[in-house]
Amino acid sequence: MSEYSLCSSKITELRAIANWIGNQGWCPATGGNFSARIDENLCVITASGVDKTALQEDDFLVVEFTGKVHSSSQKPSAETLLHTTLYELSQDIAAVFHTHSVAATVLSNYCQNRDSLIIHGYEMQKALRGIITHEAKVCLPILDNNQNMTELSAQLKQRWQLKAFEYGFLVRGHGLYTWGNSLQEAKRHLEGIEFLLSCELNRMLLAAR
Repeated sequence: MSEYSLCSSKITELRAIANWIGNQGWCPATGGNFSARIDENLCVITASGVDKTALQEDDFLVVEFTGKVHSSSQKPSAETLLHTTLYELSQDIAAVFHTHSVAATVLSNYCQNRDSLIIHGYEMQKALRGIITHEAKVCLPILDNNQNMTELSAQLKQRWQLKAFEYGFLVRGHGLYTWGNSLQEAKRHLEGIEFLLSCELNRMLLAAR
Protein backbone atom coordinates (compact mmCIF):
# COMPACT_ATOMS: atom_id res chain seq x y z
CA MET A 1 0.00 0.00 0.00
CA SER A 2 1.39 3.45 -0.95
CA GLU A 3 2.02 6.13 1.69
CA TYR A 4 -0.90 8.13 0.26
CA SER A 5 -3.29 5.16 0.46
CA LEU A 6 -2.13 4.33 3.98
CA CYS A 7 -2.65 7.93 5.14
CA SER A 8 -6.07 8.09 3.49
CA SER A 9 -7.15 4.83 5.14
CA LYS A 10 -5.99 6.02 8.57
CA ILE A 11 -7.74 9.35 8.17
CA THR A 12 -11.03 7.67 7.20
CA GLU A 13 -10.99 5.41 10.27
CA LEU A 14 -9.73 8.13 12.62
CA ARG A 15 -12.30 10.62 11.36
CA ALA A 16 -15.21 8.30 12.14
CA ILE A 17 -13.95 7.63 15.67
CA ALA A 18 -13.07 11.29 16.32
CA ASN A 19 -16.53 12.46 15.25
CA TRP A 20 -18.06 9.88 17.59
CA ILE A 21 -15.85 11.14 20.45
CA GLY A 22 -16.79 14.74 19.73
CA ASN A 23 -20.47 13.85 19.92
CA GLN A 24 -20.00 12.46 23.44
CA GLY A 25 -19.45 16.03 24.66
CA TRP A 26 -15.83 15.39 25.65
CA CYS A 27 -14.33 18.06 23.34
CA PRO A 28 -16.25 21.33 23.83
CA ALA A 29 -15.38 24.54 21.97
CA THR A 30 -13.15 22.75 19.39
CA GLY A 31 -10.94 21.36 22.18
CA GLY A 32 -9.19 18.00 22.10
CA ASN A 33 -7.07 16.33 19.45
CA PHE A 34 -6.75 12.84 17.97
CA SER A 35 -3.96 11.11 16.08
CA ALA A 36 -2.95 7.78 14.56
CA ARG A 37 0.52 6.44 13.80
CA ILE A 38 1.32 5.84 10.13
CA ASP A 39 4.86 4.50 10.53
CA GLU A 40 8.05 5.11 12.53
CA ASN A 41 8.22 8.76 11.48
CA LEU A 42 4.71 9.94 10.62
CA CYS A 43 1.27 10.31 12.14
CA VAL A 44 -2.03 11.91 11.14
CA ILE A 45 -3.56 14.38 13.61
CA THR A 46 -6.54 16.72 13.79
CA ALA A 47 -5.94 20.34 12.83
CA SER A 48 -6.21 23.10 15.41
CA GLY A 49 -9.50 24.87 16.06
CA VAL A 50 -11.87 22.52 14.24
CA ASP A 51 -15.23 21.27 15.48
CA LYS A 52 -14.67 17.73 16.73
CA THR A 53 -18.31 16.77 16.09
CA ALA A 54 -18.12 17.33 12.34
CA LEU A 55 -14.58 16.61 11.16
CA GLN A 56 -13.90 16.39 7.43
CA GLU A 57 -10.97 14.62 5.75
CA ASP A 58 -9.14 17.91 5.18
CA ASP A 59 -9.26 18.59 8.94
CA PHE A 60 -6.42 16.06 9.38
CA LEU A 61 -2.72 16.75 8.88
CA VAL A 62 0.14 14.39 8.17
CA VAL A 63 2.95 15.31 10.57
CA GLU A 64 6.48 14.04 11.02
CA PHE A 65 7.61 13.27 14.56
CA THR A 66 9.96 16.23 14.14
CA GLY A 67 6.88 18.46 13.86
CA LYS A 68 7.11 19.11 10.12
CA VAL A 69 3.68 19.25 8.46
CA HIS A 70 3.20 17.61 5.06
CA SER A 71 1.46 19.93 2.59
CA SER A 72 -1.54 21.43 4.37
CA SER A 73 -2.86 24.95 4.79
CA GLN A 74 -4.25 24.09 8.22
CA LYS A 75 -2.42 24.60 11.50
CA PRO A 76 -1.54 21.57 13.67
CA SER A 77 -2.63 21.52 17.29
CA ALA A 78 -0.16 23.06 19.74
CA GLU A 79 -0.28 19.72 21.54
CA THR A 80 1.01 17.74 18.55
CA LEU A 81 4.35 17.40 20.37
CA LEU A 82 2.73 15.34 23.15
CA HIS A 83 1.33 12.92 20.56
CA THR A 84 4.66 12.50 18.77
CA THR A 85 6.45 12.13 22.11
CA LEU A 86 4.14 9.26 23.06
CA TYR A 87 4.76 7.54 19.71
CA GLU A 88 8.49 7.79 20.30
CA LEU A 89 8.22 6.55 23.90
CA SER A 90 6.40 3.36 22.90
CA GLN A 91 6.30 1.50 19.60
CA ASP A 92 3.12 -0.20 20.83
CA ILE A 93 1.13 3.03 20.70
CA ALA A 94 -0.87 3.18 17.46
CA ALA A 95 -3.32 5.98 18.31
CA VAL A 96 -3.53 8.81 20.86
CA PHE A 97 -6.73 10.59 21.92
CA HIS A 98 -6.95 13.77 24.02
CA THR A 99 -10.24 14.98 25.53
CA HIS A 100 -11.48 17.79 27.78
CA SER A 101 -14.37 16.18 29.61
CA VAL A 102 -15.76 17.75 32.78
CA ALA A 103 -14.83 14.68 34.85
CA ALA A 104 -11.20 14.56 33.65
CA THR A 105 -10.75 18.30 34.12
CA VAL A 106 -12.31 18.49 37.59
CA LEU A 107 -10.70 15.35 39.03
CA SER A 108 -7.22 16.23 37.78
CA ASN A 109 -7.55 19.63 39.45
CA TYR A 110 -9.14 18.20 42.60
CA CYS A 111 -6.04 16.06 43.24
CA GLN A 112 -3.84 19.13 43.79
CA ASN A 113 -1.37 17.43 46.12
CA ARG A 114 -1.19 14.10 44.29
CA ASP A 115 0.77 12.99 41.24
CA SER A 116 -1.73 10.31 40.23
CA LEU A 117 -5.37 9.30 40.48
CA ILE A 118 -6.04 5.72 41.60
CA ILE A 119 -9.32 4.11 40.55
CA HIS A 120 -10.52 0.71 41.72
CA GLY A 121 -13.65 -1.26 42.48
CA TYR A 122 -15.43 -0.82 39.15
CA GLU A 123 -16.39 -3.57 36.73
CA MET A 124 -15.70 -1.22 33.80
CA GLN A 125 -11.99 -1.38 34.61
CA LYS A 126 -11.96 -4.55 32.53
CA ALA A 127 -12.30 -2.37 29.42
CA LEU A 128 -8.58 -1.71 29.84
CA ARG A 129 -6.07 -4.11 28.33
CA GLY A 130 -4.81 -6.71 30.80
CA ILE A 131 -7.28 -5.96 33.60
CA ILE A 132 -9.49 -8.92 34.45
CA THR A 133 -11.01 -7.92 37.79
CA HIS A 134 -12.65 -4.96 39.51
CA GLU A 135 -10.18 -5.51 42.36
CA ALA A 136 -7.26 -4.24 40.25
CA LYS A 137 -6.03 -0.67 40.66
CA VAL A 138 -5.95 1.68 37.68
CA CYS A 139 -3.31 4.40 38.02
CA LEU A 140 -3.64 7.58 35.97
CA PRO A 141 -0.54 9.78 36.45
CA ILE A 142 -1.21 13.51 36.69
CA LEU A 143 1.11 16.01 35.01
CA ASP A 144 1.11 19.69 35.93
CA ASN A 145 -0.34 21.83 33.16
CA ASN A 146 2.03 23.99 31.14
CA GLN A 147 1.40 26.18 28.08
CA ASN A 148 4.95 25.41 26.93
CA MET A 149 4.60 22.09 25.12
CA THR A 150 8.35 21.48 25.11
CA GLU A 151 8.38 21.65 28.92
CA LEU A 152 5.22 19.53 29.22
CA SER A 153 6.74 16.96 26.87
CA ALA A 154 9.90 16.88 29.00
CA GLN A 155 7.76 16.33 32.11
CA LEU A 156 6.03 13.43 30.35
CA LYS A 157 9.35 11.84 29.37
CA GLN A 158 10.76 12.24 32.88
CA ARG A 159 7.75 10.58 34.54
CA TRP A 160 7.63 7.84 31.87
CA GLN A 161 11.26 6.95 32.44
CA LEU A 162 10.55 6.39 36.13
CA LYS A 163 7.65 4.09 35.22
CA ALA A 164 5.97 3.68 31.84
CA PHE A 165 2.34 4.79 31.80
CA GLU A 166 -0.11 1.99 31.01
CA TYR A 167 -3.33 3.47 29.63
CA GLY A 168 -3.21 7.23 29.85
CA PHE A 169 -2.56 10.27 31.99
CA LEU A 170 -4.27 13.44 33.16
CA VAL A 171 -3.02 16.99 32.77
CA ARG A 172 -4.06 19.02 35.79
CA GLY A 173 -7.07 21.23 35.11
CA HIS A 174 -6.82 20.33 31.44
CA GLY A 175 -7.96 16.84 30.45
CA LEU A 176 -7.13 13.25 29.57
CA TYR A 177 -4.68 11.58 27.18
CA THR A 178 -5.15 7.90 26.40
CA TRP A 179 -3.98 5.50 23.71
CA GLY A 180 -4.04 1.93 22.41
CA ASN A 181 -2.25 -0.52 20.13
CA SER A 182 -4.95 0.12 17.52
CA LEU A 183 -7.54 2.80 16.87
CA GLN A 184 -10.27 0.54 18.21
CA GLU A 185 -8.36 -0.23 21.41
CA ALA A 186 -7.67 3.48 21.94
CA LYS A 187 -11.41 4.16 21.53
CA ARG A 188 -12.26 1.43 24.04
CA HIS A 189 -9.70 2.74 26.53
CA LEU A 190 -11.00 6.28 26.15
CA GLU A 191 -14.63 5.28 26.60
CA GLY A 192 -13.79 3.07 29.57
CA ILE A 193 -11.64 5.68 31.33
CA GLU A 194 -14.14 8.47 30.74
CA PHE A 195 -16.83 6.25 32.30
CA LEU A 196 -14.59 5.52 35.31
CA LEU A 197 -13.77 9.21 35.75
CA SER A 198 -17.46 10.08 35.64
CA CYS A 199 -18.15 7.42 38.28
CA GLU A 200 -15.38 8.81 40.52
CA LEU A 201 -16.64 12.37 40.18
CA ASN A 202 -20.20 11.34 41.05
CA ARG A 203 -18.97 9.23 43.97
CA MET A 204 -17.11 12.23 45.40
CA LEU A 205 -20.14 14.49 44.98
CA LEU A 206 -22.38 11.98 46.76
CA ALA A 207 -19.86 11.54 49.56
CA ALA A 208 -19.74 15.31 50.10
CA ARG A 209 -23.49 15.55 50.78
